[in-house]
Formats: sequence, C-alpha cells, structure tokens
Amino acid sequence: MKAHTIQVCFVGDSFVAGIGDETALGWTGRLTARQASAGQPITAYNLGIRRNTSADILARCVAEVDGRRAPDRQTRVVLSMGVNDTTHEAGMPRVALEDSCHNLERLLDALAADPLMVVGPPAVADDAQNARIADLSRRFAEICSARDVPYAAIFTALENDPQWRRQVFEGDGAHPGARGYQRLYELLTPVWDPWMNDAGHSPQR
Repeated sequence: MKAHTIQVCFVGDSFVAGIGDETALGWTGRLTARQASAGQPITAYNLGIRRNTSADILARCVAEVDGRRAPDRQTRVVLSMGVNDTTHEAGMPRVALEDSCHNLERLLDALAADPLMVVGPPAVADDAQNARIADLSRRFAEICSARDVPYAAIFTALENDPQWRRQVFEGDGAHPGARGYQRLYELLTPVWDPWMNDAGHSPQR
C-alpha cells in the first residue's frame, strides 16, 4: 500500500484512549508514529471510550467505523477490550465471560470484510480480576485463531513485567504512565508489523 492509502480505526476502551499516559500517545499513538517513521503514514482514528465493555463496543463499532470510511483508503480495524468486562459490580463481572466471547464473535462477523487485528486485555493491579482477565484473554485468543484474525496476547507479559506493574500500582490501579504504554507498544509490534505490511490481506472467511 502507498502512503496515506490505509486508515486504521482503533476501537476499544480506556487503554485504547491512552488514559494515564502523560505524553498523550498511548499505544495507538506510538503505532501510528511507527508507521510514519517507516515512511508509511496512516490515517488513524482513536475510538477508545473509558469504561466501555465489549457490549458497549459492539453497540457502536460498526456505525463509527462506517462513518470514517473513505473511497480512496483501505479501512483496517484494531479491536481492544475486556478489562471492563471483568470488573466486578455488585459482586458480579460487568459482562459474563461467555457474553464477552459472543460479543467478540459478533464484532468479527460484523467487520469480516475489513482486515482485523485484536489486542488482548492487559493486566491490572487486582489479582482476582487478573485471573478473570487471563481467562478472557485465552478465550479471545482461541476465537481469533479459529477465524485467522491476528491476536496480540499481552496479558501474561504485562502481568510479569515489573515496570508495567509498578506504573499501574502508582497510577489508578489499571492504567500505566508513558513507560508502561511504551512496553505495551513493544509487545504489539511483532503482530502489528506483519499485519500492516500484508498489502494483499484478504478478509476473513
């Protein structure tokens, strides 16, 4: 693809929005800058909303992506969600595990004509919630593998990363600062680079 002929919609939650990053880049801004520095700039849309669950994202995703399509650019979509699904309210997860998986499947179906990439949920400061996030990440990976959709499993690496854990603990218990987002970005590049460089990508079947 030539420069500026690809646009990427990053759809998800507060981690997509880059909450907590004092540089205001988050991981989406760093990936966008990576493309520019490689001489392959993209048009990037950050569609991250705080507290959004997979159900919230399912309700808005297609309309938001469709509203940003352009006839002279290929639209690609990066989905990232899950932490808010696993947050307990009134003693129960905001979204049950099976419902989260169904929501992802419906999103992949709805966007099947577009090149897709899914970024798994990261670790937070709460061990009990991390156990739920780990389960969800594994299920998301299985769903994406079955559909041949690239999946960036970041949970385990971040749960075991001292810098990420320190920044999350020093922050609000969920979001890191710039160094944490830098680490998340570094974990994404092995999946992002081949996905972006696949000019002949065919939609999932």
